[in-house]
Amino acid sequence: MIVRGVLIEDTFAEAFTMRVARLIITGRTPRWAREAALKLTGFATSVIGCKCEAGIERELAERDTPDGRPGVSVLLLTMDKESLPQRLIERVGQTVLTCPTTACFDGLPQAPDRLPVGKALRAFGDGFQASKVVGERRYWRLPVMEGEFLVEETFGMQKGVGGGNFLILAEDADAALEAAEAAVATIADQPGVILPFPGGVVRSGSKVGSKRYKRMIATTNDAYSPTLRAVTESQLPDGVNSVLEIVLDGVDGPAIESAMRVGIDAACRPGVKAITAGNYGGKLGPHHFHLRRIMNGGPATA
Repeated sequence: MIVRGVLIEDTFAEAFTMRVARLIITGRTPRWAREAALKLTGFATSVIGCKCEAGIERELAERDTPDGRPGVSVLLLTMDKESLPQRLIERVGQTVLTCPTTACFDGLPQAPDRLPVGKALRAFGDGFQASKVVGERRYWRLPVMEGEFLVEETFGMQKGVGGGNFLILAEDADAALEAAEAAVATIADQPGVILPFPGGVVRSGSKVGSKRYKRMIATTNDAYSPTLRAVTESQLPDGVNSVLEIVLDGVDGPAIESAMRVGIDAACRPGVKAITAGNYGGKLGPHHFHLRRIMNGGPATA
């Protein structure tokens, strides 16, 4: 398959089942909602070293938030359901509670699994906190020096997908970065998906384990490292001298598929030789996103 001169390799991205929560952070202005969201999603690129993966899903207008103020939607994922509530309590408590003018609401109200985030954070009020029930949802008002911090008592959790990906194989670093930036800009408009790495782009793709160091969980993807072409079993075609990866997490498989489709299409531009994906032979992750099926518009997962 060729898209505007770019080869789409006949392979698949291998992804994992994760647990996901969606947070709606609002503020007096878009700036303050985003400030809190940026801090909350900091150092959350990979569960390998960060314990969770998180990112901004999209910015929200006043009409789309629970309190009618500007907001930001955030997705946060962990590998297991036991650790997700702790990550939320830590991050909301340290980044949203502390941020001027903000409030924090559950973005998955229909999810059956409920996590006691606000219920735990209420203790910061030291007995001065107060609760209010609106409909079937309970909120906590915590007194702070600025006024009050409003947080929902429980947050929904559901199964999500982490590790959807595609690799951009380009003739040089400039072409790779321009293609990656175009892909990120297009994916930003897709609901239900985040790109957890800096600017949505990964330069240090990894493989499982190590050839030399037994304690390493992941090490450099030498097969796609141009400077190692002569000393390893390289997978790089001739003319490829730079590779960047786009990693996607989402609320479900269709969200990942849709985002990969538009992202790959946007990355097919001058200087890009091929698009491929990272997998481990289908042995580690149950979600397999086949690139050519995605680009044909058919069912992408195996």
